[in-house]
Amino acid sequence: MNGIIVIDKESTYTSFDVVAIVRGILKQKKIGHSGTLDPMATGVLPVLVGTAAKAQSLLPDTDKEYIADFKLGMTTDTLDITGKVLSETQCNASSDDIQKILPDFRGDIMQIPPMYSAVQKNGVRLYDLARQGIEIEREARPVSVTKLELMEFDETKKCGRLIISCSKGTYIRVICDDIGKALGCGCVMTALRRTSACGFNIDDAFTLAQLQKIKDENRIEEIILPVDSIFKCYDEVTVSDKQAVRFSNGASLSLDRLKKLKNIDDGKILRVYGNEKFIGLGVTDISSGELKLKKNFYMK
Repeated sequence: MNGIIVIDKESTYTSFDVVAIVRGILKQKKIGHSGTLDPMATGVLPVLVGTAAKAQSLLPDTDKEYIADFKLGMTTDTLDITGKVLSETQCNASSDDIQKILPDFRGDIMQIPPMYSAVQKNGVRLYDLARQGIEIEREARPVSVTKLELMEFDETKKCGRLIISCSKGTYIRVICDDIGKALGCGCVMTALRRTSACGFNIDDAFTLAQLQKIKDENRIEEIILPVDSIFKCYDEVTVSDKQAVRFSNGASLSLDRLKKLKNIDDGKILRVYGNEKFIGLGVTDISSGELKLKKNFYMK
């Protein structure tokens, strides 16, 4: 069994919990996932099965989309509702006030990782330090927020909902916290749902209970997606049968002998097909005039 199953992760489970449960359902050892979701978060978590697990280190840096609920007038040590409350403040901000500051958090911005995160400092996870009550300085990191819109806001309860599209490594909790700082009243994230990741959306996803039922009915082949579906953002090239054999064995291919390849940039990643199968990923090397094997997914 090789391919991708998109899971709709439930709250309280870690991403590793999901992998362990899927491993048990499918009775298969080689299982990976495409990107960590915090335990409180729900939504799209592509799980890599069998040969697809080799893709874990090669996943394209495509935008992810989230729906985040927030509450103004509060701060916590984790920047979300699960943490220890640090302050509670009367908040008079309106939806118009929020709309006015949102442009400050769109585009290419710098973001400081939260203490409660898996980021490492001198080989130690920040959350391990945070649990000891230790806070250290963190360097701001560049992230990209392509969409940040206010979906709704309750003027009485001071609770609202955002839709956010952003690059890998963006902390939604930090966006909420920064909004609270800009408004002068504090803000915590109260819920988070990932609606899109790696080119898959929530309509592609199945809960763990649904996966178990589908497995019991022997219908896994109906929902497992091909390995190459996670690389759809890359252009494709089809090679001859002989070239396919060479490439799958690790040999490079001459760019001049590949059809339909024109004006290719150096270092461009391509999906390579041959013998009516997905072989793997190749990367162009203009200096040598070759397409070199980046990762082999060929199944004989």
